[in-house]
Amino acid sequence: MTVVRLTRIGRKKRPFYRIVVTDSRKRRDGGFIETIGFYNPMSEGVDVKFDAERLAYWKSVGAKLSQRVAQITSK
Repeated sequence: MTVVRLTRIGRKKRPFYRIVVTDSRKRRDGGFIETIGFYNPMSEGVDVKFDAERLAYWKSVGAKLSQRVAQITSK
């Protein structure tokens, strides 16, 4: 099953995440199909940018959103 979730790329105690589309059986930071945005919880005002068209496409073909991605993208 395809899932849209976060993958961590930040360094120690400075998290930075990419919003990616991946197979649900892959590890958190394993390979992914496509990167559709990023999430920076450490910046002032919490910086989130993502491609809404690609997110809508992946949802339309049956990809599930992780709980955190659903919270981030609904704001």
